[in-house]
Amino acid sequence: MTKTKTLSLTDRRPALLLGLMLIAVLLLSACNGRKADRIAFDGQFFRASAKKVDKQRLDFEVTVRPVSASLEGARAAGAYEATRYCVGNFGTSDIDWTDGPDGEDGTLRISNDRLLLTGTCSAL
Repeated sequence: MTKTKTLSLTDRRPALLLGLMLIAVLLLSACNGRKADRIAFDGQFFRASAKKVDKQRLDFEVTVRPVSASLEGARAAGAYEATRYCVGNFGTSDIDWTDGPDGEDGTLRISNDRLLLTGTCSAL
C-alpha cells in the first residue's frame, strides 16, 4: 500500500501565483493590442460607431466624437467607420450619403461634440 501525499495550500502557492501572473500578462497584452489597432485621423483618435436605422441594415448612421479635437479628422473617422459597416455587412464600400462627411461645414450635423453622418450602403 502506498501513501499519497496531499498538497496543502501553502504547497500550492507558487503554482497559484504563477497562474495568476500568467492570466494578468495575457489580459494586459490583449488590452494593448486593441490600442495598437486604433487609427488616428488628422493626428487625433476618435470614438466612432455605426448602427442600422429603423431595422433597415442598408440604412445606417455613424456618430463620431469628439468633433472638437478636429473637424477634418472627425469627418475622416466617420467615413472610415461607415465603410467598415458597409463592407462588414454587405461586402461593398459603395455608400450613398444622405448627410455625408463631404458636406459643407455649416450643413454638418454636430451636437454635443458629436458628428452624425447618415447614408445607405449600395447593395450589389
